[in-house]
Amino acid sequence: MTDAPRKILVTSALPYANGSIHLGHMLEHIQTDIWVRFQKMRGEHCIYVCADDAHGTAIMLKAEETGITPEEQIARVQAEHERDFHGFLIRYDHYHSTHSPENRVLAEQVYTLNRDAGYILEKEITQLYDPVKGMFLADRFVRGTCPKCGAEDQYGDNCEVCSATYTPAELIKPYSTISGATPEERQTTQLFFDLPRFENMLREWLDSDALQPSVANKLREWVDAGLQPWDISREAPYFGFEIPGWPGKYFYVWMDAPVGYMASFRHYCDKHGLDFDEYWREGSTTELHHFIGKDIVNFHGLFWPAMLEGAGLRKPTALHVHGFVTVNGAKMSKSRGTFIKASTYLEHLDPEYLRYYFAAKLGKGVDDFDLNLEDFVLRVNADLVGKVVNIASRTGNFVHKFGGRLPAELDNEALVREVQAAAPRIAALYEAREFGKAIRDIMMLADQANQYINDQAPWKLAKEDGNEAKVLAVCASALNVFRLLVLYLKPVMPALAEKTEAFLRIPPLSWRDADTLLRDHEIERFSAMISRVDNKQVDAMLAASKDTTAAAEPPAPAKKAKKTPAQNTAVTDSTPDTISIDDFLRVKLRVARIVKAAHVDGADKLLQLTLDLGDETRNVFAGIKARYAPEDIEGRLTVVVANLAPRKMKFGMSEGMVLAAGPGGEDIFLLSPDSGAQPGMEVR
Repeated sequence: MTDAPRKILVTSALPYANGSIHLGHMLEHIQTDIWVRFQKMRGEHCIYVCADDAHGTAIMLKAEETGITPEEQIARVQAEHERDFHGFLIRYDHYHSTHSPENRVLAEQVYTLNRDAGYILEKEITQLYDPVKGMFLADRFVRGTCPKCGAEDQYGDNCEVCSATYTPAELIKPYSTISGATPEERQTTQLFFDLPRFENMLREWLDSDALQPSVANKLREWVDAGLQPWDISREAPYFGFEIPGWPGKYFYVWMDAPVGYMASFRHYCDKHGLDFDEYWREGSTTELHHFIGKDIVNFHGLFWPAMLEGAGLRKPTALHVHGFVTVNGAKMSKSRGTFIKASTYLEHLDPEYLRYYFAAKLGKGVDDFDLNLEDFVLRVNADLVGKVVNIASRTGNFVHKFGGRLPAELDNEALVREVQAAAPRIAALYEAREFGKAIRDIMMLADQANQYINDQAPWKLAKEDGNEAKVLAVCASALNVFRLLVLYLKPVMPALAEKTEAFLRIPPLSWRDADTLLRDHEIERFSAMISRVDNKQVDAMLAASKDTTAAAEPPAPAKKAKKTPAQNTAVTDSTPDTISIDDFLRVKLRVARIVKAAHVDGADKLLQLTLDLGDETRNVFAGIKARYAPEDIEGRLTVVVANLAPRKMKFGMSEGMVLAAGPGGEDIFLLSPDSGAQPGMEVR
């Protein structure tokens, strides 16, 4: 008797309907799609919904600027968003909009239930008002001179020069970014959600396993600082839903946006006959998983569960939070061409390249993700072309040469069984969102298969008469491994899986197919499945992304270190060989486990190390060959400089620096495997 399938509802954060999808968005949606595809391959009842976040002042103003209605604006952008997500093989069960009948009904319902329970407050407040535009101004629409340092043209809530925070009313010479007018202070009544009433519930929520530890710790800082009532209303003119009983007042976009998850699912339920309440009622045994970026954890980790609690609805099973995307070690930049739109990428490169690269470096942590384009090219070519597809390209045509049918016998049953046995381990890594570790295991198995093919050399065997059975048995072993590896990669690379299914003449692969093998089975002639990435394609993508009208971005201003009486400022300011304590504190040291070590052809001092940092794997070249043989250090621990920019070396890309103690030569020492340290642990 098998267990009943899990009932899982999954969402990604809602893209704002005011701009194009870029590769920062794609990290999250690819991560979610991989997890959902894995669940479906396992036979779970998993539903993936999303929507465009379609309300707010910014959308209203954008529509005015382009001379169309807000409804036309959001419809145009949504079509573009859905096109780009589809291009990256993201497959939602339903994609909706927060400007929908379902969301209006559900937002009013969540509000009314909280109001009737006494969780909505009315407060008289002072806000800045644009007398020309005739509207109250959110902080983002007010700029002026910083009241702390005097820097001009700063935002209404914080200074980018001195990092001071303040209210818009404190700005010197404030002006509206919409009309340029000087704002006026005006009294207005606004509605607030009484968040402090939920402090005890939120503390229990943060102690649960619904959040990653670092996310829970960050949110505790908010709670410990004292929760404040949350403003959920905005004055007309505003594009959104009017609040029941309050003509001219509208739900703040962050009030109805998360309800958009419910609305998208409601539409799906109505279309497919599912019980909506089964998933959202308090005490539901279904699962609810939100994949989001770390910039919106306060809304999803505090306001959203409190609103659900106040309305008598269930809270999320888990929030899965990721970091920001950088490109080549820096913030995405239009002037450098690294602010890459999804559509621009798709014009130059295969979407599965990016899906694979994201998966190969993603873990369950919230560290920022660097898309290093040199490493991207090297890893895609080495892993996908040089390892996985290489197995089929080196053996497939020999099968066709000798009749096109795999024999019942395998030349290396042990190898195939070892790859089969990896299925539960790889499944557990996918479940835990440790995609990088799963990819590492898959590639290690691919290495074994390629070594086996090298040793057997079917191209040599095929030249001699009487070796047909041997060649076919070798190819059967290799292609059974290939099928299993593609099965394990299918959540990441669904298009490669489809090509493999056609080549091997098999039905769509599911996870349980790891238990079976292809014996006495006819296959098609092998044809190319994936091509190598050319650096010229990447260069063309960057050129197409570059905004030649954007001003060159100045380097970030250096922070002035606080002086102490003991500092010799003349020396520290002028001596290039010294660093400040601020420089030193920027270095991130983490414990890593050496999972694989190998000699480097042509290098006298280097070993190539595959390091497990807990939430990702790294390739590092280390000059420790004089002291250690590869087999002596696999499984041992080391300390790695984790935030060192990748460096292209003669032998490949090195993604960090290993630290060891000792005078050098044969006297250098790594951590022992029983030191008590764990991969990913920070060293302070």
